[in-house]
Amino acid sequence: MKVLFAEIDTARQWACASIGPAFIAALLRAAGHDASLYRARKEDTQSKIVSDIRAAGPDLIGVSLTTRQWLRARVLVGAIRPEIDAPIIAGGLHPTFSPTQVLETPGFDYVCLGEGEEAMLDLVTALENGEPTSGIDNIWKAGEERPALRPPIQPMDDLPFMARDMLDEYEGCVHMTTQRGCPFPCTYCAARMYNELYEDIANYGRRRSVGSVVEELLEIRRDGTLAYVIFLDETFTIYRRWVREFCSVYRERLAIPFSIHARVETVNEKLIGELAAAGCKHITYGVESGSLRVRRDIMQRAASNERIKKTFRRTREAGIMVTANYMLGIPGETRDDLQQTYDLATELQEHALDFGYFVFYPYPGTTLFRVCLDNGYLPDDYLGREANHHESILNLPNLTRDEISEYYDRFTALRERQSLQRAGACLSDEAQATIRDSVEQIATTG
Repeated sequence: MKVLFAEIDTARQWACASIGPAFIAALLRAAGHDASLYRARKEDTQSKIVSDIRAAGPDLIGVSLTTRQWLRARVLVGAIRPEIDAPIIAGGLHPTFSPTQVLETPGFDYVCLGEGEEAMLDLVTALENGEPTSGIDNIWKAGEERPALRPPIQPMDDLPFMARDMLDEYEGCVHMTTQRGCPFPCTYCAARMYNELYEDIANYGRRRSVGSVVEELLEIRRDGTLAYVIFLDETFTIYRRWVREFCSVYRERLAIPFSIHARVETVNEKLIGELAAAGCKHITYGVESGSLRVRRDIMQRAASNERIKKTFRRTREAGIMVTANYMLGIPGETRDDLQQTYDLATELQEHALDFGYFVFYPYPGTTLFRVCLDNGYLPDDYLGREANHHESILNLPNLTRDEISEYYDRFTALRERQSLQRAGACLSDEAQATIRDSVEQIATTG
């Protein structure tokens, strides 16, 4: 059977495609099916996308969706379905936590809840054999009752390695995942919600063996270029014994530069040193807020500002580049909290190569989405609004949208100043003087 996974771009021209279809495609191919990727680029017209998919001749179309992809996806699926006689299934974060919304949208025949590898294989087998598709665990058919969930795949080493051609990777830069589930209770993140989705069935949190991860990378290197590895795990540094084993084996057998995401409370000076020795060149830390009250009481992140600053310093001293992430406009946040975040970001510039800053958006499935829904913070038309991180859609009692926009602009100016100052260090005195004038102008208008 021929399965086509459509990746719906919403912003950047290139980004790693959804990893879910890469896992599913590997399993489908092992069972003798055809699985391929089609990227619906942002600049592609609707007619071109429909024409391209029709030419591919799929028997089943799959779309893996985040909430950010949802609005464009529902329009495209609405255009595809009348023109192409193939059922369409949606999986991923948004369909898992907003399945009714997806199934009530014209064009969608199925939703996959949670993990999709074994469920998709069962669906494809049933469709190919002309058998009923009702009663397949994890697969919710439009117009029918919600299905049961099957236990998560255990151990993860049983899964075939991802089908790399489904990820659109370039120039030897590859993406890896070593775990599923997250033990941390962050209220803004859907990763934790998978644990709750599966809590009555089994422990969703699992990790591949170090041997499996390293063998996949060795296979990639044997088959082509392996220049840099980006680990996509939300927190790579949980379970220190695993991380230390990884660092030892990876350093001996690969030593390819890599980057990770981490939390400051999951690393110490020794572990940072081991990561650096293994080849870690970049760590992204989620700071989120400079207000301890917001982090502790609203986000359920308890690390102190001193711990954050110490970890940033130690990471840079180990020769690892640091990126910080910040969030603005959290429910319950005040203007003073925003100022504390800005002040901390300014102080951390000494050690952070760069930083990201995002206006909070309440993603379905998260604790803070429920807070927004229960307290009337969401506008009536929120389902039809684009999920973005540039401006707030919320009606918050203690913080206005204008105040959030003001601080978003201040963070933009801060980042511009940081970039200009670093560029200036490499330029002539005359060029540096020009940059200083620009910086002063930005500071005045920002």
